[in-house]
Amino acid sequence: MLSGKNILLGITGGIAAYKTSFLVRLLIKAGAKVRVVMTQSASSFVTPLTLSTLSKNPVLLDFINQEDGSLSWNNHVELGLWADIMLIAPATANTLSKMANGTCDNLLLAAYLSAKCPVYFAPAMDLDMYQHSSTKASFKKLQSFGNIMIPAESGELASGLSGEGRMAEPEHIVHFMESHLKEGQPLFGKRILITAGPTHEPIDPVRFLGNRSTGTMGLELAKRAVALGGDVVLIMGPTTLAIEGDAMELKRVTTAEEMYQEVHKHYPEVDIAISAAAVADYRPKEVSNQKIKKKEAQGMTMTLERTKDILLSMGETKKQQFIVGFALETQNELQNAKDKLVRKNLDAIVLNSLNDQGAGFGVTTNKITFFDKNSVSKTFKVKDKSEVASDIWEEIIQRIHA
Repeated sequence: MLSGKNILLGITGGIAAYKTSFLVRLLIKAGAKVRVVMTQSASSFVTPLTLSTLSKNPVLLDFINQEDGSLSWNNHVELGLWADIMLIAPATANTLSKMANGTCDNLLLAAYLSAKCPVYFAPAMDLDMYQHSSTKASFKKLQSFGNIMIPAESGELASGLSGEGRMAEPEHIVHFMESHLKEGQPLFGKRILITAGPTHEPIDPVRFLGNRSTGTMGLELAKRAVALGGDVVLIMGPTTLAIEGDAMELKRVTTAEEMYQEVHKHYPEVDIAISAAAVADYRPKEVSNQKIKKKEAQGMTMTLERTKDILLSMGETKKQQFIVGFALETQNELQNAKDKLVRKNLDAIVLNSLNDQGAGFGVTTNKITFFDKNSVSKTFKVKDKSEVASDIWEEIIQRIHA
């Protein structure tokens, strides 16, 4: 949910500021771009150099920069326009009061008052300050402005006391923001299963039957589903694609049988299932325990047997799920895809044709026709697979919310 977001992190002068170096790292790891603005007192608890190194951006402390004898202005309006999200952590009682009452006596507060984006604040103070009526009034007033409070946690405080007022841990702050951003997204609350990539069916310990699928289309569908607020399980066959982060539940498999078993572990609980994997239709009936040598293989005959039809089994056991299949065709494309949709009890199908330039395996683009069980169809031009994933999800969302 934070990937690609511009996050302006405001740091105020509380002891919890030392944790912001970890917070910056987590935000960067989540794919966000981070800029830091801090109060002068905050620099007593964490150095601007540390935060600048971690964020890969200069840290701003004042309205005026003085470097090499020259003066320049830190534009708080530009900061407010740049940010997709502003996060103030730690947020001291002093800063919260100023935010609530429109006081603007430092760069951080000026950036806050200029922000057009959602603003999150994570209070940090001693327990008596946290419970004080004036502090509670600041919380209430800020929330009435639409600001989002990340509640403080209970634990040991700088005073030596123990109680509520401790700033939420950095990983909890990131989780809170991601969860909050999911709310209101069209796939929020939806459990989604996506299969992707090829399967490899072993011949011997070093050889297999497979296909040219890279898993790119399925991965892009999974990434887009996460961005739309979905809870995603991605079952991925053998691939060289890098899949970073923990935004989705990743299950790696090799063979069609392994994919079948993994699918049916999760399938009963999902709302939407997309079968984008290129599952092998056949596998060797007998697998050699030892590498087959060339002289042994001369004139060799291999007997194949059918693998389990994963998509058919999903259609046969369908209850509440909305199921989308893929059809990669080379002839009679439309009719073959429609037959597959009916035969496997699907709700929709995505047709690729290898006759279309820029479609199929091993390329970064795709060209699709999407149609549903009511024969409502839409054909798209050749696009990058990330854009194709957006188009597919737009079509699915239209139907599940109809």
